[in-house]
Amino acid sequence: MNEPTPYGRDGHAPAAVEVHVPTPITPAARTAPLAVVPPGSIPAVTSVVLPDGRVVTGYAIEPAKPEPVAAKPFVSRTAVNIALGGVGFGAVCGGLVLLTTFIAALAALVHQLIILAAVIFGGWVAVQVFSASGRDSGTTVNIRKAVFKRNHFHG
Repeated sequence: MNEPTPYGRDGHAPAAVEVHVPTPITPAARTAPLAVVPPGSIPAVTSVVLPDGRVVTGYAIEPAKPEPVAAKPFVSRTAVNIALGGVGFGAVCGGLVLLTTFIAALAALVHQLIILAAVIFGGWVAVQVFSASGRDSGTTVNIRKAVFKRNHFHG
């Protein structure tokens, strides 16, 4: 049972391994030689001894310096926005008061016009009723021999 097999412990055959060999790229022919430009400053090599005795050697890297923070304004933008919102709300409220006043005045005008129309129409009806008796318009019935007996009309 414990004998070695060409397969792994789980009984499966090992996966096929593919080897890639890099091929060098030949540089293109250049007519002018390359100029070596030295860097502005060569960083110093630093060695550090770790607590377990190992030595690590490398270039010292300066930590990145953060950008200076801009000075805070005396009044925050949020406070300015809240104040401007209050001014705008006050302006709108004034407009709403004027709007409601205008609507109330318009309603009063319509009410007065309805009353005026009722008075004029009522006056016209009264004139029609009371002036009709003086003219010869309509049907006149003359009752000459009307007899009432026991509260009963006999015509």
